[in-house]
Amino acid sequence: MTDSGRLGVLEQVRQRWAAGRWQRFDVTNWYVALGPLLLLASFVPAFHTHGTQVGGVPDRPYDLLAVAAIALQCLPLTVCRRWPVTVLALVSAGFAVDQLRGYHSLAGTAFAFALLGVGSRLDEHRRATTLGLSLAYVPLALSLAWLGSGEPASEFVVFYLACALVWWIGSRLRSARIAQAEHRRRVAEETRAAERTRIARELHDVVTHHVTAMVVQAEAARYLTAAPDRLEEALTSVTATGRAAIGDLRQMLDLLDPGHGPEAVDPGPGRLHDLVEQTRRAGQPVEFTEEGTAAEPARDAELVAYRVVREALTNALKYAHGVDTSVRVRRGEKEIAVEISTRSSGPRGRSPGGSGRGLAGLRERVVGTLGGEFTAGREPGGRFVVRASIPVAVSVPAARSVPVAGGPS
Repeated sequence: MTDSGRLGVLEQVRQRWAAGRWQRFDVTNWYVALGPLLLLASFVPAFHTHGTQVGGVPDRPYDLLAVAAIALQCLPLTVCRRWPVTVLALVSAGFAVDQLRGYHSLAGTAFAFALLGVGSRLDEHRRATTLGLSLAYVPLALSLAWLGSGEPASEFVVFYLACALVWWIGSRLRSARIAQAEHRRRVAEETRAAERTRIARELHDVVTHHVTAMVVQAEAARYLTAAPDRLEEALTSVTATGRAAIGDLRQMLDLLDPGHGPEAVDPGPGRLHDLVEQTRRAGQPVEFTEEGTAAEPARDAELVAYRVVREALTNALKYAHGVDTSVRVRRGEKEIAVEISTRSSGPRGRSPGGSGRGLAGLRERVVGTLGGEFTAGREPGGRFVVRASIPVAVSVPAARSVPVAGGPS
């Protein structure tokens, strides 16, 4: 696996972990346990009359109505994630009874949790819910002021502002959750787009070379009817090329299977010899020079070098058939240098660089992924030259921009 592949896997793991963390951070996930816990704690004698108190209504010992009020405040919290507005209405009713009767139980804390849950979960009718809560608070505050011990109006204002703060915190949690979901959606779309691009590039690299060779060989076979031996040789070459195309396509499909990895690809130096021989059989004169030996950690670089040579030979075969082509591969300790040179078919002829799509994909691999160098273009001598310098081993991909001189991009 390439370093960029490892970094991609690590990034996916990080994103999945972050997504799971935000899901777990949804406060309403904990309400299933919080409701029963508050219910039990409210009946502990040490916590009696130590809950929320608004308006100064004198304390009253628990009775049957107190039990109902406590249950009405605590138990609905368990379904707050699914029905936040209904839960807030029930908890608010229990809270009003708790305060008006003077129980002041610990269960009154559930009102703040219900507000937080609604603020974080409610997507529709938020303004209407806020207005309804504000209007409902007015008669409650007036009743508490009338039943209480003459608490100043500022106490009711402070309590209202505290409730507004809890609602705001819930709203911020909701906004953060929505932003995280949108980020995950964008990452998923970008990942799908990148995967589609990668598959299209792989298909282009695999299919174009073999099909081009088959077309050229088949065209040549039309003129060999008077020479049965050469005709047989040409048809055999077409068959071999077709089988090679099928094999490469199957290999690529195996790589797309999650159960397989890039290790299934064999980019060894021997494949370059086979590639050159196949191009020669298709009628393209190729001079092949190879220097140095492959290093152990150069597997990814060897694969990219093979694809550079294949794309350049495919373009030469398609757009400069029969024109002399030279391929030079030099392997060093730190990089693999590749140079493919083809004499252009004339100032008005089509360039051996082809349409440029394959070269653009190679540039992305060499420069963007491996941090190497890549150039492709027509040189003053009238030859179209593709050069690539591919690092053998890199720890962090570092792209270096290299201009393309006069060739297609």
